[in-house]
Amino acid sequence: MGFRFLLSLAAAGILSAEFRAAASKVEITPKTPQALLGYAPRQSTGVHDPLFHRVVAMDDGRMQFYLISTDIALVSPMVYEDFCRELEKQTGIKRRQVWWSATHTHSAPEVGAPGLDKVFLADRYKHEPDWEYAAYVKRTLIDAVKEARRRLAPARLSTGTGFAMANINRRGRDPEGRIRLGLNPYGPVDREIGLLRIEATDGALVALVVNYAMHGTALGGANTLISGDAPGVVAAYLEGKLKAPVLYINGAAGNIAPIYSVYPDIRSAHLTEFNVLLGDRVLEAVSRLPKAAAAPKFAEQERVIETPRKAGLGWTRELSAYSKESAGGPLVRLPLRFLRIDAQTVLWAAPLEMFCELALEVRDRSPFRQTFFFGYTNGWMGYLPTAAAFAEGGYEPSVSAFTPRAEREVVEAALAGIQKLASK
Repeated sequence: MGFRFLLSLAAAGILSAEFRAAASKVEITPKTPQALLGYAPRQSTGVHDPLFHRVVAMDDGRMQFYLISTDIALVSPMVYEDFCRELEKQTGIKRRQVWWSATHTHSAPEVGAPGLDKVFLADRYKHEPDWEYAAYVKRTLIDAVKEARRRLAPARLSTGTGFAMANINRRGRDPEGRIRLGLNPYGPVDREIGLLRIEATDGALVALVVNYAMHGTALGGANTLISGDAPGVVAAYLEGKLKAPVLYINGAAGNIAPIYSVYPDIRSAHLTEFNVLLGDRVLEAVSRLPKAAAAPKFAEQERVIETPRKAGLGWTRELSAYSKESAGGPLVRLPLRFLRIDAQTVLWAAPLEMFCELALEVRDRSPFRQTFFFGYTNGWMGYLPTAAAFAEGGYEPSVSAFTPRAEREVVEAALAGIQKLASK
């Protein structure tokens, strides 16, 4: 690319020598009753709190990147890919520039075909997906991305961490060693809060990204009111305090529950207590964030792991791109994504409900001072337990598409991807 061409791009605003950022937020609360995800079949009967897309656009002068948080249960990989194709057609923004994360509230619908959920839990998925709502979600998200890009302006970025005890391991164990969904205060848990603070050059907050591992299950299966659950309630609380969009990005929450779990209704679910348990801890951590020392310099990559599929497991048409036949049996094609923010911070993401031990190991071995994992991102391909959890049994391994081999393969692939970004 010639120097004069680069100058012309900069003059047109396509390239900029300085970091720019912006945010947008749009409501996507369904206007009709919806099948709610996560428990026995049920339809919504009303709305407790609204659902939103929240988008952050960032431009380091060489590339643009978009982080999205949606108050939704799950997004089908097929819907993510369709969204990316349409977004590129309309804007030129390419798939690898966009990470779309679901908060994983169990009091909201999923978007698109159920995929592996229908393979594992066919008794829960006799209804057809609401394709009209899925189209609405995609259309409004494209509009939100366009708005964020249109509003890009000089900005600063700082990163840091906090700590909150709003979550708990959920793999309860009885005296015979049987594992059931419950609360296990002695089990592994990740209580780090990852933070990205984006502010204008005058110090005004543009957006805050909060990365914390916690299932959206404070509300249980008896609840039929649409809600963002604890993640959505905390995001709204923080927005009220900070006067800017707050993106809640779930982490490796496959075996992590909210400390108050599966209550039958809004009143008994302690939802507002999460504003203290998590929201106020976020505010404390934000107040301690250092000022941005240098403009971020992004680098990204994608790696696709091909790992054995669980023996005898069926598959669905909409996930055909994520499967491969081999001489040794069918494989799952699992995409991992990576984004270096700066010399001290890296993000990685997967379309998984991953057990926290995997993310903790990657963090401990990472060459970056701060390593944040984004779960439920760019689709959903189910649980990824540890090899030890497969041996123990319980709910999550029974509804996983993977084998015990996947733990090592994912950890090592993640570290290889992160190390490559550290060396650039």
